[in-house]
Amino acid sequence: MNKVVITGATGFVGGALAHTLTQMGHDVHVLVRPTSNRASLQAVPVTWHVGDITKLDTLHEPFAGADWIIHAAGQLGQAGISEAAYHRINAAGTRNVLQAAAMGTTQPRVMYISSAGVLGPIYHTDDITPDEASPLAPSNPYERSKAAAEKIALEYVEAGLPVIIVRPEFIYGPGDLHVLGLFKTIQRRLFFYIGNGRNTCHPTYIDDAVAGMLLALQTGEPGGIYHITGARPVPFRELAESIAHALDVPPPWLQIPKPLAYLGATGLEFIGNLTGIPVPLSRTGVAFFSENRRSTYQRAKEELGYQPQIGLSEGVQRSVDWYRAQGLL
Repeated sequence: MNKVVITGATGFVGGALAHTLTQMGHDVHVLVRPTSNRASLQAVPVTWHVGDITKLDTLHEPFAGADWIIHAAGQLGQAGISEAAYHRINAAGTRNVLQAAAMGTTQPRVMYISSAGVLGPIYHTDDITPDEASPLAPSNPYERSKAAAEKIALEYVEAGLPVIIVRPEFIYGPGDLHVLGLFKTIQRRLFFYIGNGRNTCHPTYIDDAVAGMLLALQTGEPGGIYHITGARPVPFRELAESIAHALDVPPPWLQIPKPLAYLGATGLEFIGNLTGIPVPLSRTGVAFFSENRRSTYQRAKEELGYQPQIGLSEGVQRSVDWYRAQGLL
């Protein structure tokens, strides 16, 4: 049994990791801020520690004696967050986590959960699938902060701390609220394609993501970077049609040119900044739905034995079933 400390355990991915690790018999400790909602882990046998990744002095006590540290905390991409805020939480916060880990009396293995978004969108050709050796090309504040955190992690690897970096991509599934809006929009028949809907994303079901991450944590090479993704990239049209089928509603059909969608999102963000109300579509969202993003998990397959098990249709149906059971759809 290992002592495992998880930052961000009240979030979707961190919580799923906490559930699985306790089921495996590990001694799981979670770092939470005083205002964090602990409801998702109330029935899970974890040890709670109050702390904040932006405050180094709050990390020493929770990390003491840790065998593994999983750094899952961070600011997700959303409208209205400044570049400085992303950097303070995602980059500087990661430095604090690694600094506290390095200062301990033991040398824990640390897994930093990054994002395949650090590679940016694919602009030039359809036959390129980025891998872990591809150059970083972040295209928005969130991605830039995650790329900066990766560079910090590699600095600590050079100094001798065994850090593993994993890059999941578009994680979804039961327990997730971040993409619930997409399901609701399709259910209400308000979803539209930006462009022709043939741009690709790379959905990864939560169970596959957790399995791949734990393989990396346990057997990954220190300093190694591993893409943990679903079996294949899919066009947004296929994703939307899969969700519509699971919801038993007609598939989306409307197509909006990207310039028009971008103009509309700009206006919505302006209104959102004035009112404080979250916007249904941001400029970052327009970019996401109109760009090609994908990567290969070949390295994780060869070195870790990772192989995603849940296909898109099954994963979407499981998600819809969970949302309905929770009264969210």
